[in-house]
Amino acid sequence: MLKYSLRRILGMIPMLFLISVVVFFLALAMPGDSLTGEIDPNNTDPEYIEQMREKLGYNDPIYVQYGRWISNFAQGDFGTSTKYKIPVADLIAQRLPNTLFLGVTSLIITYIFAFVMGMYAGRKPYTKLDNFIGGFNYLMLAIPIYIAGVFAIYFFSFHLGWFPFSGSVDIATNEGTLDWWLSRIYHVILPALVLGAMGTAAYTQFLRNDIIDNSQKDYVRTARAKGTPESRIYNHHILRNSVIPLITFLGFDIVTLVNGALITETIFTYPGLGQLFLSSMTTNDYPTLMTLALMFSFLVLIGNLIADLLYGVVDPRIRLD
Repeated sequence: MLKYSLRRILGMIPMLFLISVVVFFLALAMPGDSLTGEIDPNNTDPEYIEQMREKLGYNDPIYVQYGRWISNFAQGDFGTSTKYKIPVADLIAQRLPNTLFLGVTSLIITYIFAFVMGMYAGRKPYTKLDNFIGGFNYLMLAIPIYIAGVFAIYFFSFHLGWFPFSGSVDIATNEGTLDWWLSRIYHVILPALVLGAMGTAAYTQFLRNDIIDNSQKDYVRTARAKGTPESRIYNHHILRNSVIPLITFLGFDIVTLVNGALITETIFTYPGLGQLFLSSMTTNDYPTLMTLALMFSFLVLIGNLIADLLYGVVDPRIRLD
């Protein structure tokens, strides 16, 4: 497994290089440049604008600009945000805890509901409750997340007043206190429920279908013939094999932990990396945009590697050499 991991990590280097080239040229193809996010071209002397572009190196050949950017990036210098006027690394460090908190909370909700509903639907298929669970899941798969988010805000925030509709914490609380943590939990519940419900549908159906499929395998029939208790058959034999397909989603889960679902954070005005990514596109904050795009791509590769490694942990029959 160690050799396999090293090969995969080394294989990421050319992949990351290609991704960095794509990210750089896509940013280059967008209207304006980083300077556009700092000044108002309509109220600024054109001569001053050209002087600043020359000073910042925007008139250099493309390959020189790319080399300078990727060299600084490799050294941990991600540039300065043109919107917030602080280093991009500090800006990401400020938003990252919120995104991680939202992602972890939504994943906990996803797995709890998916395992409960998936195991019941798999053990008792084609019953009324199984049909209800299936209908609910297909409804969640059909509804766009922005529609679910707007509906949740209207119903649970405006109509019932149960949860706040924006922000990540009450500004009146002192950081680190119990009230501050309770406020953070209170603010994250609604966006996490929306984000978790969207993921629950796919997880539940995969788990249900795989449990039904595995319950008809020969090793299950053999276990029943030996008199093995039904609970042990489902929990020890069937469930362990049925969990394997869910591992394939882990790569996407890692990304969810970091970007916090772009649309969800934007709808709920939740200050995380997802909202920062979208706002950097609309404000021409290219240093932040390029850094986040490359970081998200790197995390996708890491997530896929972790998913492959966990295959061997969950299923001993799988060996990675």
